[in-house]
Amino acid sequence: MKLDTPVQYLRGVGPKLAGRFARLGVQTVGQLLAHYPRRYIDYTHPYPLAEAPFDVDCVVSAEVYSKSGPTRLAGGRTMHRVLAGDGSCPLSITWFNNPYATARLTVGERYFFEGRVGGSLTRREMVNPLQRTPAEVKARPLVAVYPQTEGLGSGQIARAVAAALDGLDEPLPETLPPALLARYKLPGRMQAVRAIHCPASAEEAQAARRRLVFEELLCLQLGLLLLRGARRRAAGAPMRPVPLELFWASLPFAPTGAQRRAAAEITAAMAGQTPMNRLLQGDVGSGKTLVAAAGIYMAAQNGYQSALMAPTEILARQHAETLQTLLGPFGVRVALLTGGMRAAARRAAYAAIAAGEADLVVGTHAVITSAVQFARLGLAVVDEQHRFGVRQRGLLAGKAGAPHLLVMSATPIPRTLGLLLYGDLDISILDELPPGRKPVRTRAVPGEKRRDMYGFLEKQIAAGHRVYVVCPRVGQDGEEPPGPEDAGAVNAVKSYYKDTACALLPGRRVGLLHGRMKAAEKQAVMRDFKAGALDVLVATTVIEVGVDVPEATVMVIENAERYGLSALHQLRGRVGRGAAGSWCFLVSDHPGEGVKERLRFLCSTADGFEIAKYDLEHRGPGDFFGERQHGLPTLRLANLVADTRALEQAQRTAQTLLQADPQLKKPEHAALAGEVEALFERAAALN
Repeated sequence: MKLDTPVQYLRGVGPKLAGRFARLGVQTVGQLLAHYPRRYIDYTHPYPLAEAPFDVDCVVSAEVYSKSGPTRLAGGRTMHRVLAGDGSCPLSITWFNNPYATARLTVGERYFFEGRVGGSLTRREMVNPLQRTPAEVKARPLVAVYPQTEGLGSGQIARAVAAALDGLDEPLPETLPPALLARYKLPGRMQAVRAIHCPASAEEAQAARRRLVFEELLCLQLGLLLLRGARRRAAGAPMRPVPLELFWASLPFAPTGAQRRAAAEITAAMAGQTPMNRLLQGDVGSGKTLVAAAGIYMAAQNGYQSALMAPTEILARQHAETLQTLLGPFGVRVALLTGGMRAAARRAAYAAIAAGEADLVVGTHAVITSAVQFARLGLAVVDEQHRFGVRQRGLLAGKAGAPHLLVMSATPIPRTLGLLLYGDLDISILDELPPGRKPVRTRAVPGEKRRDMYGFLEKQIAAGHRVYVVCPRVGQDGEEPPGPEDAGAVNAVKSYYKDTACALLPGRRVGLLHGRMKAAEKQAVMRDFKAGALDVLVATTVIEVGVDVPEATVMVIENAERYGLSALHQLRGRVGRGAAGSWCFLVSDHPGEGVKERLRFLCSTADGFEIAKYDLEHRGPGDFFGERQHGLPTLRLANLVADTRALEQAQRTAQTLLQADPQLKKPEHAALAGEVEALFERAAALN
């Protein structure tokens, strides 16, 4: 059996289960072996029954005292019960519709049970626990638990993995050079993969994980350094320093100290010997667009064009209007380029860009299409960089001979982690909000209080303010159903608009906005909301980034449990932009204590860096740095918070390897180069 063999040919899989594996991104034997466990059940340290924690997955060991026959329940179900204990406390175990569980047990014998313990201090209970004999525990003390999907449990995945490991014709090819394995005392790849799936001890599992995490982070760092190394070798757009006094003096307000400092860093870098490659981080509302405008001003004064790429047409149009106001007085000609433009307007924009008649091009993904040819591109700006992949940013930079590159993000990343992740990408931080911005008061609201909340919205509208309401799904037309993590109904924007917003705000002007609407429709709705022709805008997260309506004072987020804290913080940043006090309501009926704790945390702070740190620690890197959010490859095993030391080690190793072999062309690096390419191809496929 080869690594590219489809999983359906594994013993016990077949076409039906293969379809479920595909939902996990597993289609081949190689992908299955890279589907690593998320945790282990450790049967070597069972709790005494009297000390077992309540409502937490744990292992206990108990002797079976008695077994009862099946009890018939309503609906055709059957119930089997066992009474067990360990001397410290009795244990009542119940299984539903599983006669084989009790049939395997012998009265008077001791077994291990894994599951959640309930009951009282004097009598413990378990429902549908996993069970193992002492002999099974001795043979396999740790049992892997895998990420699952509906109809495909962890046990089925484990059996498929075992079949794959047994059926391989040859060992997995080694990706790390022998010198690295020896230097860091790492097990070989085949040994590590076997041990991560079927460890003989906790120490073996830890050693396997250390090896695979190091390899994953090394590939990430190598890929990022190779991508950026190409830019470092290029000549770039040489520019002379330009004083910004005239630009600052033209503004109707005073920039913050942080804006002046960041602009000075950017313009100094643009006057350097190598192309600027800089990340501008700033919390929502910190004024990143103004800082970018300072860089565009400098490029125009040097005779260079600039391009700004935004993730949505709404945001692109807003940027074009804002930058025209800021830069028009200096003769900067702004062109808009989006996919929703009419063909004739698009052709005219292409011609103006190619002829150098457009000094600044603002657009969406349309900016990086092959039809766009710049006359003299000197600065490329990517707004909301987490919405674009590394490859897309590279395509924009590739429109000229390595122009200066500025990427902007309102999702703060802890500085040390940012430096590691972005390699040679310099970082400027806006850590001040413009004067006059008031903090947004944030409250968590259960669904039963929705009518009361709408009474508050009515008062806000009566006072001349406007309201956003955000729902997580469009609804209808084949929209995806709620996921298994959802507790209760998930609000779809179309039905919510009609059945809730319009019903609870009779006589108010309520608009609807979502990503499936035509571009002209979206623009018209947003224009009406900004102009005050609408009181309420019911929308999806299409309004998450950049939309600026100072009169909006309330943000309502339905099903708040479905968002990461950083996304909720972004949405909250759409209000609080005017002189009036502003509110954000996080509506959720999710019963989970973890969800409630996250929402309470967001209510307690407005610090974007603290929120990002909390999101990283509690939701993990898959949510924070996954392909669909940040353009970086998804990490299957590594945790960017817990594995920071390994990340630093991987970065140093990557730098050393590329100094000796800049393109990884040496034979001993061929397998490693292949892994790097595969890692970034997976990310590119989703961007």
